Amino acid sequence: MTYGGPVDEPRERRMHRRVALMVGGCAVIGLGVSLVLNARLGADGYATAVDGIAQTTGVAFWIVNSVIGIALIAIAWARGIRPGVGTLVAAVIVGVVVSLAEPHLPDVDALAPRIATFAVGFTAMVIGVAAYLAASLGAGPAEAAALAFDPPIPFRWTYSALHLVGATLGWALGAAVGAGTLIVIVGVGPAVDLMIRRLFGMTPAATVSGAAP
Repeated sequence: MTYGGPVDEPRERRMHRRVALMVGGCAVIGLGVSLVLNARLGADGYATAVDGIAQTTGVAFWIVNSVIGIALIAIAWARGIRPGVGTLVAAVIVGVVVSLAEPHLPDVDALAPRIATFAVGFTAMVIGVAAYLAASLGAGPAEAAALAFDPPIPFRWTYSALHLVGATLGWALGAAVGAGTLIVIVGVGPAVDLMIRRLFGMTPAATVSGAAP
């Protein structure tokens, strides 16, 4: 049974559940991103690409991020993945949480605490992405672009492939990469796929096919 409680649950209550799942998932993503950045072991491929383009062009990070996000959403939309309220909410909430959390995170210099911080942050990111996708209220740029190819290519591979392309582009343009970047590339797609299935009883493709929780 998919997430969301009894099948005869009132529509309004089900929508409240979905909105709470979306908002909570985005907040968890923001916390995870903050921890990953604080670990200083390498960012995800999407952020690496944005950073590399921003450094090369001299354009502000947030402007590059917005342009790439719009482009990916347009590509996904052209392939049938319509944006939704979650598409906008994800960008806002994740950004706000990262901005609020980063100043309050303790500095970690030794390698062991940095690895532990990265591990917690990566896990939070995976759970957060799975939760807000399971709400079926619209995917963010990276997730929408990956879902646009699922089917025929499973999300667990397209999502990791997108981060690989982003990291490679960012690195070629001078952005820093690290062991954490490689871990995200290899693990984020399969991990999110597994979380959606185990926690919410859905497939990634079902999150955009009307199978709302």
